[in-house]
Amino acid sequence: MLNIIRGMILAGVILLLAGFGFIYSGVYSVAADTPHNPLTYWLLETLRERSIDRASRPLDVPDLNSADWLLAGGPDYNEMCAGCHLRPGKTYSDMSLGLYPVPPNLTAGLDEHEHADDDKQSLARRQFWIIKHGIKASGMPAWGKTHDDQRIWAMVAFLQRLPELTEEQYQILTARDKAGSGHH
Repeated sequence: MLNIIRGMILAGVILLLAGFGFIYSGVYSVAADTPHNPLTYWLLETLRERSIDRASRPLDVPDLNSADWLLAGGPDYNEMCAGCHLRPGKTYSDMSLGLYPVPPNLTAGLDEHEHADDDKQSLARRQFWIIKHGIKASGMPAWGKTHDDQRIWAMVAFLQRLPELTEEQYQILTARDKAGSGHH
């Protein structure tokens, strides 16, 4: 029995040293134009999705159906998000092409992490949490450092309607009133 325990400890130490050796070797590419290997991609995606799901679950979603929410969130989306997440009529931007992982095209509706069976409340909680806290090493900033919750919920309300907007509707809803442009 003692030999089995010693063997397990030795195997653990060898694995730990091999892991450190791999990390310090620099052989794994962190370049944004080189995709992760499938195992790394799966690990990072699973970690991100489970973390967002757990952290966003307790959020209370306000009623986002008001036109006021939509009008308040549109200009912020246009100024802060459209460069990566696009606007109606665009399929890519320099930013969206240069980031890895590629940011979801929010004008196209559900992305690979949002399933059709997700209810609107769950989707809204996830979107709020992501906008407020950002995602490490993805290019997604934490807007909660500079924007209050009401302003973030307004962006979520806009995101809820974005996939159904035409280019013309988008232009109208994202125009910022010059008198109210003191947000930034």
